[in-house]
Amino acid sequence: MRRIRKRYNAAFKLKAVLAVLKGDKTANELAKELGVHPMQLSEWKHHFLSIGAEVFDRRSKGLKEKELEKERSELYEQLGRLKMELEWLKKKLPPVITERQKMIEENHKKMSKKRQCELLRISRSSLYYKPRICQKDILLMKVIDRQYTETPFYGSRRMSALLKTLGYPIGRKKTRNLMAKMGLEAIYPKPQLSMQNKEHKKYPYLLRGVAINHIDQVWSADITYIPLEDGFGYLVAILDWYSRYVLAWELSNLLDTNFCLEALKRCLGKSFPEIFNTDQGAQFTSKLFVGYLENKSIKISMDGRGRALDNIFVERLWRSLKYENVYVRDYRTLKEAREGLEEYFEFYNMRRLHQSLNYQTPYAAYTGQITPSPLARAI
Repeated sequence: MRRIRKRYNAAFKLKAVLAVLKGDKTANELAKELGVHPMQLSEWKHHFLSIGAEVFDRRSKGLKEKELEKERSELYEQLGRLKMELEWLKKKLPPVITERQKMIEENHKKMSKKRQCELLRISRSSLYYKPRICQKDILLMKVIDRQYTETPFYGSRRMSALLKTLGYPIGRKKTRNLMAKMGLEAIYPKPQLSMQNKEHKKYPYLLRGVAINHIDQVWSADITYIPLEDGFGYLVAILDWYSRYVLAWELSNLLDTNFCLEALKRCLGKSFPEIFNTDQGAQFTSKLFVGYLENKSIKISMDGRGRALDNIFVERLWRSLKYENVYVRDYRTLKEAREGLEEYFEFYNMRRLHQSLNYQTPYAAYTGQITPSPLARAI
């Protein structure tokens, strides 16, 4: 009687070859389990490695085309998602983590918060982190700030020694860390104090020997520290050098670029300076801040490293502000400080007489208009 030859379909052959390639069982074990000869397994493996699974059945070609079509559609879907993510990241990532955290969109329709954090290169846990505030450090920072305003030439050594005489046992390293956190640095000549940030462009100081003789010739910006009861805030102000007029100011709980940029935008909505001068802080050398000035064709000037006197008019503003308002009011919260500073800057611009302006107010020197005194209106 003639023996009927067994025929195996492509799926069975592919399953057998994959089992052989897996290597968990011997050829004899697999042959017994599958009901085939070990030589048959060897032959199937040889064909699979040399030509591919298509050799077992011509119909597998159509199956493979369907798989390729499925893979192609998945690829197009991935490309569409990547395009959307690139659109979301069309602006270059800011160097400061706090700025990147603000780019997170809570209810984005197509991207989870986890994926946004991955694209922005930040830890998801950082979104929920609340910094701990040490009351002892806040007290020390208030004392350091008051002393620095009086003696800006005191470095960490002198400041530490002074604090010890006042009954605060603090070492030099702790003092130095607190001063760095507040952005305070002793004023004295110090060449090559630190390396320049390679990502930020450095601009020369353009005001040496320049006569300031009209408004909107030079504007200047700077940041100072405002002590509060449970923390501290950062204040930025933009000042016209000729009139000493405070064009705009912003108070923030974070030392980032955004609040500086908001103040700048408000100023440039009214007028334009010929030269804009700042220090070399990361907020003012950021691409966002510098790019906004360059787009308006404004010349950019930056103080030399360790040369606080290059921006002397804003330094004088900070001294007046702190002795006439901040230290007197002793603000407790950011909201209270914002309200008090608004009152002070209104007084400073509109009613405070300046000897260097022939006893005019900054508003009068900037606009050419005289602001009547409240006392005169009362009479």
